[in-house]
Amino acid sequence: MRKSQFSHTQIANILKEFEQGKSFEELHRDHGVSKATFYKWRQRYGSQ
Repeated sequence: MRKSQFSHTQIANILKEFEQGKSFEELHRDHGVSKATFYKWRQRYGSQ
């Protein structure tokens, strides 16, 4: 199985940045996360 480029801590921090008002475009530029990956993370790890 392929190892993730981001750790669970990094994913949580990226999602926290989004919740604090950062746009997806800024996150994509800063971290290189695709839109599909980002929304999968929100579905899996995001706040309920």
